[in-house]
Amino acid sequence: MKLGFVSAIIPELNLEEVFETAQRIGYECVEVMCWPVGKADRRYAGVTHIDVNSMDSIAIANIRSLIERTGVSISGLGYYPNALSPDAEDAETARTQIIRVIDACELLEISVMNTFIGRDWTQTVENNWPRFLETWKPIVEHAENKGVLIGIENCPMIFTEDEWPGGKNLAHSPAIWRRMFEDLGSPSIGLNYDPSHPVWLQMDHLAPMREFSNRIFHLHAKDLSIDQEKLNQVGIMATPLEYHSPKLPGSGDIDWKSFMDVVRDVGYDGAICVEVEDRDYEDSLESRLVALEKSYAHLRPFMSP
Repeated sequence: MKLGFVSAIIPELNLEEVFETAQRIGYECVEVMCWPVGKADRRYAGVTHIDVNSMDSIAIANIRSLIERTGVSISGLGYYPNALSPDAEDAETARTQIIRVIDACELLEISVMNTFIGRDWTQTVENNWPRFLETWKPIVEHAENKGVLIGIENCPMIFTEDEWPGGKNLAHSPAIWRRMFEDLGSPSIGLNYDPSHPVWLQMDHLAPMREFSNRIFHLHAKDLSIDQEKLNQVGIMATPLEYHSPKLPGSGDIDWKSFMDVVRDVGYDGAICVEVEDRDYEDSLESRLVALEKSYAHLRPFMSP
């Protein structure tokens, strides 16, 4: 098992600097962000540490050389859009880029591409389902042909008012995962599992590791803190940021030793990448680097039996 981080938190650094940062702190891998070059439409989006639309032989050789020189590997290529957006242009942009990221994985011999399923948040799950199958069956078939695994992060994407009421990612619960895996019928679709999301959804965050152990392709390490007093006032129908805050591992409600014990028990031996979204560490590059250092220091002792 390798400990890494998600590169989205340091967008001002280039790929070489990202890898040198990982090497300096002690991280063994990085999940590298591959958004289309351009303006971001939300926090942590729009980060392009590898431009998959410019994957010529020179770019590939440079990335391989960087991996060899630093000893830091790429755990997966990440891109988290909404391929089921009600805006047809946005959805097509997302679908096209997902395919290109899968192709880049094949070129770089990286086994995992991480993303969201997406959702039309104004519609029910049932109303989204036909479009989900129409969009994702060809994507999953393409990934299977390329020998690439797709890890779907389980965040509901329901943090802001414009994501209310349904959220912008269908794949947020075990009930939906079971149906999704059955209907797609491919071993190439699985989870980039983040235990913080079921915690704020009031669900068991350890049970999915056991039930879906053969579908866990990648892990995110993000913590969160639920403000019970605020939750008592606004209830679970409020937008989640009204009663919870993303935190660094060790600064929130998750017992990381217990989580890592389950990770080992189910035989997971892939990457677990810190995802920094803690607002207490967002003011500067220096503070975000401190966040990566603190996260590493907290998680490293739990990585070995």
